[in-house]
Amino acid sequence: MRNALQIVLGLGMTANVAAAFVWARPAESFVGESSRIVFFHVPCAWVATLAFFMAAGYSAAFLKKRDMRHDDAAAAAARLGFLFCLLATVTGSIFAKVMWNSYWNWDPRETSIVLLLLIYGAYLGLRGAIEDPERRAALGSAYALVAAVTVPFLVFAVPRMYASLHPDTVINTRGKVEMSNDIKTVFFASQILFTCVYLWMWSLDRKICRLERVKLQEAP
Repeated sequence: MRNALQIVLGLGMTANVAAAFVWARPAESFVGESSRIVFFHVPCAWVATLAFFMAAGYSAAFLKKRDMRHDDAAAAAARLGFLFCLLATVTGSIFAKVMWNSYWNWDPRETSIVLLLLIYGAYLGLRGAIEDPERRAALGSAYALVAAVTVPFLVFAVPRMYASLHPDTVINTRGKVEMSNDIKTVFFASQILFTCVYLWMWSLDRKICRLERVKLQEAP
C-alpha cells in the first residue's frame, strides 16, 4: 500500500511539473516565462511555514508529555522546514534575477525569509551542540516554540508593512485569486503535491530517528 502511494505521488509530481512548463500559460505582467517559477516557489514557502508550525506543535507536546517521539517529530519538521525555506529563497532569487536583473534586492520578503533561515539554522545548531538527548529535546522544544512566534510575523506581516517589489500574493489586496483556470489548476495541484512530498519525507525522517534510537538502546 505504501509503495502504491509513493508511485501515485511520483506520477502526480511528474505530471504536475510537465503541466507547469507545457500546459499552463505564462501569466501576464511577468517577464517571459518567469511566472512558471511560482508553481515551485510558493509551495516551498507554504511547506516551510507548515513545517515550522508542526515543529512548534510537537515541541509543545514533548514539553507536556516528555515523549521523545514528539521531539523526533519536531526535529524532523524543523529540518525539512529549513530545507524548504532554503528552496523558497533560491527559487525567489532566480525569479528576482529574471524580473529585476538582480538575484538579491533586500526586498522585505527577501529580508524576512533570510531571518527565518537564521532563526531555524540556529535551532539546528543548538540541537547539534547538545549531546544529552533529554536536555537537547527540552532546550530545542523551548526554542522551537519561541521561534514559531516569529513565523507569522515574518511570513505574513513584515512583507505587507513596507513597499515591495514582490508581486501580489495568491489572495491579493482585493481578497481575490486572480488566475486563469489553467494556472490556478497547476498552482493548487502543486500546493497539494508539495505538501504530500513533505509529509512523506517527514515520515521517513521520523522512521530513521526511531531506528537510531532502537540501535542506541540495544548497544552494549
